[in-house]
Amino acid sequence: MHLNGKIMKAFLNLIRWQNLLIVILTMVLMRYAVIGTIIGKLGVILINIGTGEEIPMALQFPWYDFILLVAATVFITAGGYVINDYFDIKTDLINKGKVIVGTKIPRRQAMMWHNIFNIAGVSLGFYISWKAGNVWLGAIFLIASGLLYFYSASYKRQFLIGNIIVAIMTAMVPLLVVFYEWPALYRYYSVNAINLPSINFIFYWICGFSLFAFITTLTREIIKDIEDFEGDTAFGRNTVPVVIGVLSAKIVSICLIIITIALLYLAWYFFINDIITLIYLSVAIVVPLLYVIYKVIISNTRLQIHSASSIMKVAMLTGILYSVVVKVILTWNLL
Repeated sequence: MHLNGKIMKAFLNLIRWQNLLIVILTMVLMRYAVIGTIIGKLGVILINIGTGEEIPMALQFPWYDFILLVAATVFITAGGYVINDYFDIKTDLINKGKVIVGTKIPRRQAMMWHNIFNIAGVSLGFYISWKAGNVWLGAIFLIASGLLYFYSASYKRQFLIGNIIVAIMTAMVPLLVVFYEWPALYRYYSVNAINLPSINFIFYWICGFSLFAFITTLTREIIKDIEDFEGDTAFGRNTVPVVIGVLSAKIVSICLIIITIALLYLAWYFFINDIITLIYLSVAIVVPLLYVIYKVIISNTRLQIHSASSIMKVAMLTGILYSVVVKVILTWNLL
């Protein structure tokens, strides 16, 4: 029993269960805290009711299909983590001093789980896309599966390409929700409502979260490459710090953080402009980002740069949790 417990713990660490929970949380918040709340503020007159009264718009992508969408995304992500560890055994031994694949979980078994997760993820992706009326949307999951494999096998060894792929994959998580919800909303209300208001702006909201996810992920990937400099150098990987040097990589990551902070305040000034958002952005997101800059500047050891990476992850999470603030502001009319 104790042995089974150790194997289960190793398996959960292999698939990065905490990160998978963040994927689930992100998709749930995008659907219910952002899209659901925003469209709930729009009134429509439904033809089949006949009272002539406006009622709030509601989510139309079925909740059970949404669960399958989340499951498909989680499976593809888990498969990506497994194959990443499979290809990173040698470098992880240098960088981390320990590995899961090849010690706690056999290589053959890891590859089996990679295949299971990808087959399940791609199959579910095509199924929900067919249910949503556009089977070709399922190609997103197939492409993501392939990109994550080639990222681990090749792209992550190339200058910037691997970092950008991971950032794009992360940015796609919020976007997937709107890709499936928007067509369902349009299809239902274009037929059943007399006055269909424009719902394109839900794309802008979700794209804001996706852009934040993209830049912060790209920044964190570069910081992690600085952390893994020793192992990457030993095996000839052309990561950003290996190619341009650790100091230049630090400058790039700091510049990306400054750009992120600038974009946050510009988005607030031009599009949102409420005091609650300003306080939240400043305290929950910008302060951790400034602390990351400080940690990156003073870091001389692997442990110090690792703490910068961890704080970056906190800032990414608080960025996602801003969706809860959006829900509170709109629900209670605090604008």
